[in-house]
Amino acid sequence: MLSEKDKDFIIYWEKEKDSRNTFSAKLIQGLPMAALFCVPILLFIAAVYLFFPEWYTRVSSRLPGSITTIVIAVIICILFFSYFRMQYKWESNEQLYKELKQKAAQSNKK
Repeated sequence: MLSEKDKDFIIYWEKEKDSRNTFSAKLIQGLPMAALFCVPILLFIAAVYLFFPEWYTRVSSRLPGSITTIVIAVIICILFFSYFRMQYKWESNEQLYKELKQKAAQSNKK
């Protein structure tokens, strides 16, 4: 027997699953968490680069333009993390939906 919470989830997921399965929806919905994950890295790099420029040049034998490469790499990480996090979440919800539908079908047979 399904609980009210399970029934509500089935109704919710039947409405939302198609709209949440697009690439752009997954990317946009995952951006806040990805930003929370990667913005501290960007802030740390910016703080070191702005407030301790002589330390950065002494420690790093890289060109000063390498900061651009680091920022681009972090932005790529943000996009990657946001999409695959939401893909995982969508697949988890889809699996739960299928399990609940199967459970409902079995309880209707009895």
